[in-house]
Amino acid sequence: MALERVVIRGSERSPLPNSEPVGVPDPTERVEVTVILRRKAEPPSHVEEPISRAEFARLYGARPEDIPPLEKFAGENDLTVVEVDLGRRSVVLSGTIANMNEAFGTQLRLYRCPHGVFRARTGALLLPADLGSIVVGVFGLDERPQASTRFRRLLAIGPRAAGDTSYTPEAVARLYDFPSGNGAGQTVAIIELGGGYRTADLNTYFQKLGIAMPSVTAVGVDGALNQPAGDPNSADGEVLLDIEVVGAIAPGAHIVAYFGPNTDQGFLDAITTAVHDVVHKPSVVSISWGGPESSWTAQALTQFDQAFQDAAALGVTVCCASGDDGSADGLSDGAAHVDFPASSPNALGCGGTRLESNAGKVTKEVVWNAGPGNGASGGGISETFPLPSYQAGSKVPVSVNASHFKGRGVPDVSGDADPGTGYQIYVDGRDAVFGGTSAVAPLWAALIAILNQQTGKPAGRINDKLYAAAAKKALLDITSGDNGAYKAGPGWDACTGLGSPDGAVLLALLSPAT
Repeated sequence: MALERVVIRGSERSPLPNSEPVGVPDPTERVEVTVILRRKAEPPSHVEEPISRAEFARLYGARPEDIPPLEKFAGENDLTVVEVDLGRRSVVLSGTIANMNEAFGTQLRLYRCPHGVFRARTGALLLPADLGSIVVGVFGLDERPQASTRFRRLLAIGPRAAGDTSYTPEAVARLYDFPSGNGAGQTVAIIELGGGYRTADLNTYFQKLGIAMPSVTAVGVDGALNQPAGDPNSADGEVLLDIEVVGAIAPGAHIVAYFGPNTDQGFLDAITTAVHDVVHKPSVVSISWGGPESSWTAQALTQFDQAFQDAAALGVTVCCASGDDGSADGLSDGAAHVDFPASSPNALGCGGTRLESNAGKVTKEVVWNAGPGNGASGGGISETFPLPSYQAGSKVPVSVNASHFKGRGVPDVSGDADPGTGYQIYVDGRDAVFGGTSAVAPLWAALIAILNQQTGKPAGRINDKLYAAAAKKALLDITSGDNGAYKAGPGWDACTGLGSPDGAVLLALLSPAT
């Protein structure tokens, strides 16, 4: 009698556009997959007092009784249990390609795309019926590139526009009136899916700024390492931008870079490793990688969002870049798209502006939109996540797409992102000016580290407080410009959200005395 099998909900994969099959992988090659298990209970979406990571694992982690059935399944399919983490709800299984194909009812193939040759699958994954309610996601069989960086480098080609300039990160912080403080006592996690940093570059950069070198630690996830490529246009640019923006604004914070492979497995494992890290205990996570919501599996959208729910219960704020390609998010199908993971309602989506100033004062701030192909603030309406309660009073429109879905609006906040008014950084032995919403996520992460330090309390999922305080001028409303399908205007909009930060007002808002 054949064993009854069920589909892992949301595991369906479509072929990657612009790719072609070129064969099958060696059936004896060993691979590792991350199996995500159901929760004991749903954690609260918003907490005033965060709980410890140990307490979280006890209350909301995986159920210990769910491990033996999975171990039995692994043994029956010649798979090895490599790691079990109840807090992260993750079980790592190792086995050959042939055994993985049989265990999960799929057929792995090799595909060639502009990124190279990679292993991938199509269709859904299957499991024995007795595991159907226990397993909520399986990641790692498909290794297609999942996300892209969200930075734009300013290249000195052609005439500069009126008002173009560049800033050190601390100069941007001063323009936004960030409160005093250096983030001491806080750990800022940054998620990286490639590239790396050289300590010599960081030493040079911070010496030039006259700032003490911050503490920077690299953590490898799923075999990835801190591996600088030596090319500032590669992922190195992302890594150095993230570290240098946080380090220049909050040099007292401990910066921990979690390096994972650029796959949905690597990305998710890097996030859950950071959120549940009992050694470094981040209070803020900065993510400057993403991809159009439509490019993700349903299981990935759900599990990333649940990882951010974990973060909220632990008092950890997650800042995500909203994308650098306007309302289309880099796709050419004529529809509007939002970037994920910024579209998670448990993340702080960070959009982009063009910031002009004179004599240390902001003179003009508009939506970042440098024209077709040159970058614009990502933003729009999610086609996956419904409107969260904190946006209920923000007049978020329905999607401009045919669905007219009443979804989560992106971004929540914004900050300087135009390379024409970009950030001075140092990468792979040379000076450079970078922009993109990749710069805005670490900008907000550094601000939140300082706010946490000054208030003595982690901000956690700060979205609720920001939307509740919108009328108190805690953010600088951006009312001019567009990102393609959406226009800026008074109040929240799908280009710059609630606006750019006013650090002093935010500190007063979050301080216990008020």
